[in-house]
Amino acid sequence: MKLVLLLWLLIAIAQDGLQRRVRNSLVLAGIVLAMAAVALDLQPFGLGWPQALLGGAAAFAALLCFHALGLMGAGDVKFAGALGLWLGLGPLLPIWVAASLLAGLHGLLWLALHRWPLAPRLALALAGRPRSDGTVSRPIPLAAYLAVSTIGFMALGRGG
Repeated sequence: MKLVLLLWLLIAIAQDGLQRRVRNSLVLAGIVLAMAAVALDLQPFGLGWPQALLGGAAAFAALLCFHALGLMGAGDVKFAGALGLWLGLGPLLPIWVAASLLAGLHGLLWLALHRWPLAPRLALALAGRPRSDGTVSRPIPLAAYLAVSTIGFMALGRGG
């Protein structure tokens, strides 16, 4: 099931990185697969129902606060909840910190390139897809950075 999780994470990176949105179908697939892994005793990190549900609820609740403040998209919040079902509560904080650092670097790089247009194509790529009015609603793909951080967590052999 680690390969299934890895595939789900890679799809999230591509989807959020290119489209700056996480589709509900991807989130739902992650939830169903995570719950199936627990139910079939194939959970890649050895979690049971209590740990998986606690991780999902904690991740969702923590990021919902940022969505309520208008700082994060709903897809990022839902993705984090699904990710919490896979990982449980333990690794969420370091993954969230790593993803936030990556997102912060993304934002700083975008601001620098926007202010000093040394690489206009890179600035456009970092900005995301513009809306019809020319603005970008969510330039930083946090779900993609959560997925990248999770892959790093898995590569380090953490969690099982």
